[in-house]
Amino acid sequence: MNFLYSIGIWIIQPGIWFASLLSRKVRLFHRGRKHLVKKIEETFADVKSDVVWFHCSSVGEFEQARPLIEWYKGSHPELKILLTFFSPSGYELRKNYSLADWVFYLPLDTASNARRVVDAVKPRKLIFTKYDLWNNYISKARKSGCELYLISAIFRPEQPFFKWWGGFFRGMLKKFSAIFVQDEQSRQNLESIGIKENVFIAGDTRFDRVEKIASQSKDFPVIEAFARDNFTIVAGSSWLPDDEIIAEVMKNFSKVKLIVAPHEIHKERIDQVLDVYQPYGTIRYSEIEEDAMRETVSESEPSFARGKRVLVIDCIGILSSLYRYADFAYIGGGFGVGIHNTLEAAVYGVPLAFGPNYKKFKEAMDLIDCNGATSVRSASELYQVLDNCVKDKELRAFRGRNCRSYVEKNLGATDKIVSVISDNH
Repeated sequence: MNFLYSIGIWIIQPGIWFASLLSRKVRLFHRGRKHLVKKIEETFADVKSDVVWFHCSSVGEFEQARPLIEWYKGSHPELKILLTFFSPSGYELRKNYSLADWVFYLPLDTASNARRVVDAVKPRKLIFTKYDLWNNYISKARKSGCELYLISAIFRPEQPFFKWWGGFFRGMLKKFSAIFVQDEQSRQNLESIGIKENVFIAGDTRFDRVEKIASQSKDFPVIEAFARDNFTIVAGSSWLPDDEIIAEVMKNFSKVKLIVAPHEIHKERIDQVLDVYQPYGTIRYSEIEEDAMRETVSESEPSFARGKRVLVIDCIGILSSLYRYADFAYIGGGFGVGIHNTLEAAVYGVPLAFGPNYKKFKEAMDLIDCNGATSVRSASELYQVLDNCVKDKELRAFRGRNCRSYVEKNLGATDKIVSVISDNH
C-alpha cells in the first residue's frame, strides 16, 4: 500500500500542472510549490532554535491550531513556529501571520520531499490539525525522534481508518505520540481498531478561538449605523445558492436588512452578489467607509443607508466581528461541499440557519440538537424559520441563548491539550 500511495503522489503531479491551466486556485497550489523544498532547506540552514511545526489543511484548521500557536508564543517565546498549509485558501489568507516565524505550503508528500524537509527543519514537535495526514511526513518525523500530535480530530466509521483495507491509514495513527479527539464517539471508534493508548478527549480548540475573537471583536460604526433599529441578518461565507434563497426570502420582509459576506470576494463574485440582491438596494462596504467618515453615524439612518437594505462586505478579515450586529445569522456553504464556521456566530448568542450539507460538522449537529440552529433545504423553509424569529422575540432570544450556552460548555480544549504536550516546552 505504501508503494501505491507513493505512486499516486507522483501520478497526480502532472494532473496538478494541467488543472493549473484552468483553475486559479490550482494555479496558486502549483506555483506555490515550485522550488519549495530547496527554499525550506535554505531558510532553515542556520536555524539553531527548537521548532514546533503546525500543519493545517486550510483556514478552518488554522483556526483550530491558532490557540495552541498563541500559547506557545506566549509561554515559550524562545521556540520558533513553522506553519504549513495544504490549501491555497489557507496559505494566501495567513501567509503573513505574525505569530509564525515561517509560513509555507506543504511540499507534496513524496518520500524525498519528506526526508529533505524534516532533515532541514528538525522539528521538536509536529502538530497536525483535524485530519490532513501525510504518511511520508509522519513516518520521517517519527523516525527522526520528533513528537507527533493530532488535535481537534473527529473519527467516523466511514473513514478509511475503519475499513478492512485501511491498515495503511491505521498505521499512520499508530505513529502519533498523542491523539486529541473532539468527542467520546471518536475515542470509541479509535478503540475499535486497537488505538486506545494516548487518546484524549479534549474537545475542539475552535471554541477557545471564537471566544477570544468575540472578547476582542472590533467596533464598526458604519455597520452599526446600517443595522440600527432594524432586524438584521448576517449571511457569512455565502455562495450563490445561499444568496439565491436568501434573496427569495427577502421579498417577504420589507424592513429586514442584510449584511452579506461572500466566501470569495473577487470581482466576478462580488458582481454576482450585487446582481442577486439588486432589487433590495445594495451598497458595498468599500463604497461607504470613506463617505461615512465625513458624516455622523449617530443618526437613526445615515444617508449612505437610505434606500439600501443589503450591505455587501467586499473585504476579508472582519466577518467574525460582524455577527455581533446580527439578530439572525445564516452560514453559507450548505448547498455545496459543506457549511462554513458556525461557531463564529454562535458565540454571540445568535440563532442560526444553514443549508443541508452539514452532517460532517459535529458542532452543527449539536447546535441543531440544542435548538439553536436550523438546517433548511429551500427558500420556503428559510422563510418559516426567519418569520418565527422576526415575529417572536422570545423565541429568537431562546435560540440565541442555546447557541451561546453551547459554546460556553465546550471551552477549555486548549488547556487540556497543553497539559499533555507541554512537558518542558
